[in-house]
Amino acid sequence: MSQHKEIKKITTHTLQAMKAGGEKIAMLTAYDYSMATVLDHAGLDIILVGDSAANVMAGYETTLPITLEHMIYHAQSVVRAVKRALVLVDLPFGSYQGNPKLALNSAIRIMKESGAHGVKLEGGAEILDSVKLILSAGIPVMGHLGLMPQSINKYGTYALRAKDEVEAKKLITDAEILQQAGCFALLLEKIPALLGKQVSENLHIPTIGIGAGKYCDGQVLVVHDMLGLNKGFKPRFLRQYADMYDVVGNAAKSYIKDVKSVDFPNDTEQY
Repeated sequence: MSQHKEIKKITTHTLQAMKAGGEKIAMLTAYDYSMATVLDHAGLDIILVGDSAANVMAGYETTLPITLEHMIYHAQSVVRAVKRALVLVDLPFGSYQGNPKLALNSAIRIMKESGAHGVKLEGGAEILDSVKLILSAGIPVMGHLGLMPQSINKYGTYALRAKDEVEAKKLITDAEILQQAGCFALLLEKIPALLGKQVSENLHIPTIGIGAGKYCDGQVLVVHDMLGLNKGFKPRFLRQYADMYDVVGNAAKSYIKDVKSVDFPNDTEQY
């Protein structure tokens, strides 16, 4: 009889237990089947189908142009690959702000058409009605506070957020509001480490940081940044674990050389 090792799926309950037990949560983005297969097999806890696909997959300057249809397509590709990780999907700009019914419909489409396990929204009190309505349908929601890339035109910069007391207090209040509403986790982006510590200790739900310090309950990076595929992009919060830009580039150069010299294909590589 063949032996099959059971793959234990990560759920929102798993993440809550990890926080309670002091185990850090590892999260990366993915946008396609091949990359998601590798990341899931590596043992990630969460894979985020981020609206950062607008930047790293489509070449846009901001995340604003990506559509709900684009996000569903990327999410479908990722979900087909994943056997273990929890898959979350960003609701893109314009699919939830200021219209709770639109937010619910957007979230339902993502869940039904992709098979993802939950959604992520940027904002606090301003989007509370949308968060509550999505949660009322049984859809898990991760909040997102601090630097919110969908609001880049409001900020005018990707600089550190919540440095001053007023913005820091609002972030703390928004975090508590989102937890009380029923969010299962909260992403904190580009805020002072000590503020990240305060929020993480105040909440009973897990926090995931990106540029929010070591005290968060987990960390997330954009996979293209982590792999060094974005040449020259090296913010302070980014640890680059590979230099794939040069690896891929050198492989392509070798391929070009072999094709032009008629070294590829050789006799063993043809029929």
